[in-house]
Amino acid sequence: MQSPPHLWVRHETRTTERRAPLVPEDAARLVRQGVSITVEESPQRVFPIDQYLRAGCAWAPSGSWVEAPESAYVLGLKELPAQPRTLRHRHIFFGHAYKGQTGSGDLLARFTAGGGVLLDLEYLTDDSGRRLAAFGYWAGYLGAVLAVLHRREALDLPLQPRGRSQWDARLRASARSTTDRAVVIGALGRSGRGACDALVTAGIDPVRWDVEETRVLDRPALLGSDILVNTVLVTQPIPPFLTPADLDAPERHLSVVADVTCDVDSACNVLPVYDTVTDWDQPVRQLRAGDRGLDIIAVDNLPSLLPVEASVAFSAELWPQLLRLGTGDGAWVRCLRAFARAIGTSAVAETAKENAHVR
Repeated sequence: MQSPPHLWVRHETRTTERRAPLVPEDAARLVRQGVSITVEESPQRVFPIDQYLRAGCAWAPSGSWVEAPESAYVLGLKELPAQPRTLRHRHIFFGHAYKGQTGSGDLLARFTAGGGVLLDLEYLTDDSGRRLAAFGYWAGYLGAVLAVLHRREALDLPLQPRGRSQWDARLRASARSTTDRAVVIGALGRSGRGACDALVTAGIDPVRWDVEETRVLDRPALLGSDILVNTVLVTQPIPPFLTPADLDAPERHLSVVADVTCDVDSACNVLPVYDTVTDWDQPVRQLRAGDRGLDIIAVDNLPSLLPVEASVAFSAELWPQLLRLGTGDGAWVRCLRAFARAIGTSAVAETAKENAHVR
């Protein structure tokens, strides 16, 4: 019989990452079913280490996953630190490395050189391809929140985490007599629903587009809106929703774009009008100045601005999947196959050869 897995929850090195992939309450559920869990100390994680210890988890210092037993699954959310150069463990996190993103070849080569495995949470899906654990709702919600507050000149900088009731209160307080027009692309998905809910709270009835509405894009309607919230995640290149030529179109009224997907450095980018993400200190970047200004918001860890609610919702979806690690479960097999396909590319193979001497 397969023994329960050993999970090692690592500290996130990004200073603005407050979320946790597994919250203490769900960690306790796993411990009661025989799963061993080690949790690293983290100064910014929204859940204190004491809560994990009371749930039955073991303590470890920040960054000690590099010395974890080889049998452990290292669980995180965002990017790994640059060291070590070889990765020998099975890592579970959002790698953003399978669509040719910047640095993806280097990351995958580190796994190849060390014999480790990336089980990318983006590819933890059911038979139909739907993600089994996602932050999408809260990403869409916060993308719309920031877009509205910026449009209404009510966005405080630098960004700070808040609870949903606080974000909702800020949206309502920013309401004004003039009507803002907003389009949400991908409105039927998790992120799209979150964006629409935030806009409704702000007093805006958004135009909701999904697959059917984007087969032949109504570009005049898009450019005639005030706010665009893009929540579409694509896996194959498609015609872009917004192009540089659109930014200079005389009929453009669009003034704020929130790109929730942030697929900026991939061939799958549907908004090729900017070339780098924004952050908590400077969440807004100007694309066009003057009376017809246009700004982009592209923060790639939006749900961390709502760390408690986002973590609780994500963990509730993830913990049952973690219980199935090592059992041959189809979802994890799909993750493994996606990794195998990715490391089979020639670019990764060449980078791995260059890094092989550091093993």
